[in-house]
Amino acid sequence: MKFKRLAEYFEKIEKTASRLEMTEILAELFKEASVNEIDEIIYLSLGKLRPKYEGVEFNMAEKMMLRVASTAYEVDLNKAREIFKKKGDLGEILEEIENKGKVLDKNLSVAEVYKRLMDIAVDEGQGSQERKIQNMAVLIRDLDQLSARYIMRFPVNKLRLGFSDMTVLDALSWMKKGDKSLRKDLERAFNVSVDIGKIAVIFKEKGLQGIAAVKVEPGVPIRMAMAERLPNAEKMIEKLDVFAVEPKYDGLRVQIHLNKGKYVQLAGQEEIFGKAKKLVRIFSRNLDNMTDMFPDIAEAVEKLKARTIILDGEAVGYDAKTGKWLTFQETIQRKRKHGVKSKIKELPVKVMVYDILYINGQTLLTKPFRERRKILEGVMAKADGNLVLARQEIVSDVKDLRKLLKQYLREGLEGVMCKKLTTEYQAGSRNFNWVKFKKTNESELVDTIDCVVMGYYAGKGRRSGFGIGAFLVGVRDKEGKIGSVAKIGTGLSDEQWKEIKRRADKVKIEEKDKRYVVDKNLEPDVWVKPEIAVEVMADEITRSPIHAFGLALRFPRLVEFRDDKDLEQITNRKELEKIFKMQRS
Repeated sequence: MKFKRLAEYFEKIEKTASRLEMTEILAELFKEASVNEIDEIIYLSLGKLRPKYEGVEFNMAEKMMLRVASTAYEVDLNKAREIFKKKGDLGEILEEIENKGKVLDKNLSVAEVYKRLMDIAVDEGQGSQERKIQNMAVLIRDLDQLSARYIMRFPVNKLRLGFSDMTVLDALSWMKKGDKSLRKDLERAFNVSVDIGKIAVIFKEKGLQGIAAVKVEPGVPIRMAMAERLPNAEKMIEKLDVFAVEPKYDGLRVQIHLNKGKYVQLAGQEEIFGKAKKLVRIFSRNLDNMTDMFPDIAEAVEKLKARTIILDGEAVGYDAKTGKWLTFQETIQRKRKHGVKSKIKELPVKVMVYDILYINGQTLLTKPFRERRKILEGVMAKADGNLVLARQEIVSDVKDLRKLLKQYLREGLEGVMCKKLTTEYQAGSRNFNWVKFKKTNESELVDTIDCVVMGYYAGKGRRSGFGIGAFLVGVRDKEGKIGSVAKIGTGLSDEQWKEIKRRADKVKIEEKDKRYVVDKNLEPDVWVKPEIAVEVMADEITRSPIHAFGLALRFPRLVEFRDDKDLEQITNRKELEKIFKMQRS
């Protein structure tokens, strides 16, 4: 496929706000794409070059892209800046510049453009920034103006198409069946192997039979299981009967992968697993590769008595002198690219391991939790001190559950996790196999709400110095819309106000994101991309005539920034409605 043709599809998608119409346009695109290029087309459509967990980034800011525009069309840099200030969109700069024959339009294929983008992205070392600018400028000149619009936006992740991996799965189903009926099968494969480009290639070439054969592979993250909520101990007993209770840690969710690079053969099976380079990978909740940030944990993982393994757990910082657990905001400081060695001594962490998903070439996802726990206990028996088996007690009555909850709260933990003993690991799902219980105050919600910041309002009075006086937060629905649920204007320290302003200004946009549902009376002064996740506490959820989904948070206040979560992990509309009903149960 020629890239010009792909750009035409992008333009169609950009012009529609309908999720169904987007899905149908993508399905047409996927039909037209060949098996050899569908993965690259999907990555490009999502504003990526590779799956997120591989961490391929451009590292090119808007200032660099303005230099690209200036170089490509041989226009004064100040002129490019002036146009950008007026338009607010890198993609539209070139359309304002008189190119005077600078566009060569070589009618490049998707594969050619993709390769050149990849070469630019991975260019490192001395002089790499200048090479990136020059090579991107040459690429822009080699493209027609519509194609150049999207390539200009690409390095700064502002493609403005507004869909996610889940829409891609819907579109793949639509490609084959003309509806979403195959979405469940596709999502099952994606849950255990999150390379969506690979899933698309398999589906395009081999259909459902190929998708059914997708297996867990060390080094490729599995979408993590998530917990539901229940309002009280009585409901826990009623729903779960006899179950495991573990402490709920306020840390960084981690998924640990190990492959020692040896052959692994299961008895009675011909297939040989392994034969891969030695690897240790530590993935975050939103599937970022954090391995380089935790060399102490990686070293401990390598000592495990297993050839291949995948573990699920929580990395929690602790005070080396007192042994007390640290808060999430303290632990998150370990998520850094520079000064890692010095931070290890300053802020040590332990991983509380509570599940095992794979060992020695065998997936454990379908085994009941009771069996997985037994296998995990064997693996953890001689584990390094940085890897700790999570405590667990079997509970069947309200008295014991409440006793454990109080004990863990006294220890500075968040509460308890209650887990059914008989169920398999539900990758990518939120259900009552796992239930969290954090309630500490009868006047508050049964849990905090994870929201995304949508925009902010200019400050007045004392806050005028901060440039921000309140901010709008929302949650998402199953169609991908993001609706407001609260305007937060109190309860923040001066430092928090400065921090939210700093973060918001990094991702501010000129126009409202087309996914946002916000009443005109609530529209903020500055819109931002839905990339800042925050944990919010409120007294209750109330009916609202003004907020998007008819519900609002009463007396909302910021708990903390959730840098480990993205749009896929925040609270959704269905969960919000469940919590609203729990208040009355």
